Amino acid sequence: MTQIYLENQAVRVNNIYCIGRNYVDHIAELKNETPAEPVVFMKPNNSILRSGGTVRLPAYSASVHYECELVLLIGKDSDGPDGGLDNIVAGYGVGLDLTARDIQNRLKEKGLPWTKAKGFRGAACVSDFAAAGRLANPQDCTFTLDINGVRRQQGQTALMIYPIAAVLQELAATYGLKAGDLVFTGTPAGVGELHSGDKAKLDLGGLVQAEFTVA
Repeated sequence: MTQIYLENQAVRVNNIYCIGRNYVDHIAELKNETPAEPVVFMKPNNSILRSGGTVRLPAYSASVHYECELVLLIGKDSDGPDGGLDNIVAGYGVGLDLTARDIQNRLKEKGLPWTKAKGFRGAACVSDFAAAGRLANPQDCTFTLDINGVRRQQGQTALMIYPIAAVLQELAATYGLKAGDLVFTGTPAGVGELHSGDKAKLDLGGLVQAEFTVA
């Protein structure tokens, strides 16, 4: 059973949704097009790695990138806007959406799905979660990533193309949301490669932290 922790309470993870291309500066650095609607992809539960874990880079990739993101923990079920989205977020955390970029680019060029680039073991690194009420304004907060003591990414959620409410509405209406779902909300600019021996430290507004070491 894959689980995370909300205020020291174990929670079983259901689905893992990820939003791509949700910050203009990240779209620019990867030379992608701005999406007309939220770009949604998923990761398998086996990709979860909690804080303190060791990232093991997949042997089939020569270029694994880090992407620091605000992560939402869904606390109740919803089948769409009419199903109720009020107070649906139970907790907030910070995480890394790891991407085997060379594999992703190769598969995209062939028009093939790129789960292998996004869903390997340890590709969804997450902190523990703070109860939703402890983050004063999730749509106006900062999250950061330091690699080996050097600041690599700093995100401000006010700069999301699709804000949290729009992301939740899209996911609930199209797929349905369930208690235990995680939502990675997108990464700002500054993505780069991870290397053996790297130490990553993540922070969400001084409220939640996480650390990972690369084998």
